[in-house]
Amino acid sequence: MKSTQIEYSALSRGLYKKILVQNKSVSVTNGRDAEAVESKIDAAKWNKIVAEFEKINLDNIPKLKAPTEKRFYDGAAIANLKVTTNGKTYETKGFDNGFPPKEIEKLVNLLVDFTKE
Repeated sequence: MKSTQIEYSALSRGLYKKILVQNKSVSVTNGRDAEAVESKIDAAKWNKIVAEFEKINLDNIPKLKAPTEKRFYDGAAIANLKVTTNGKTYETKGFDNGFPPKEIEKLVNLLVDFTKE
């Protein structure tokens, strides 16, 4: 997973959150004008991220169906997961922040945990 970059973002009128994971480090931006805060990922958490990432079929990412549609009426921020690896980018369609498609749920939850630390 050395050359792999995973990006999770959640956007609405009042929310801007971007989490970027790459090379055992994470960059978290909480706010449109906020500075990104970078930190190293400890080995245990990194291994969990790698394990969940390896369970995902990258070719299916663009086809994943959102389980809820709260984002259509401002009930949730629009979230997105983007994976860039080996020169290719795989991106989900928008889904509700907090309600990712089941296939990527565990990975997304591991990424979102970084905003709670």
